[in-house]
Amino acid sequence: MEATRSVGSSSESMKLLFVEMGVGYDQHGLQDINAASMGACRDDISSNSIPAFRRVNGGSIPGLTFEQMKLHIKLGVPQSLYGKILNVEVVDGRLICSSGVRVEELGDKNEHCYIINAAVYVGY
Repeated sequence: MEATRSVGSSSESMKLLFVEMGVGYDQHGLQDINAASMGACRDDISSNSIPAFRRVNGGSIPGLTFEQMKLHIKLGVPQSLYGKILNVEVVDGRLICSSGVRVEELGDKNEHCYIINAAVYVGY
């Protein structure tokens, strides 16, 4: 059974190969949701090999190359911490917890640790 998924609010769709989940956090220094979001996406895909895609002549799906790869990224971010974001779907899915310490030397504003979850959809 082939899964086709709409991407964000556009009418573009893709044939879904797999879904990965990851988590990212930024607990000291800038306490930046952008850094936590990048960490969540990196966690999603950093330990994966996707043999369906190859640079030349396709991979395990004949004729499928990197140029045909599509990603749909969904982030759960504390709603009060972001403005307008384009081309990435952001939903309320927050966890703000205490890191246990405020390290002023690292630029901490408080003891908050922002934990961001991410789902990256890979398809073609």
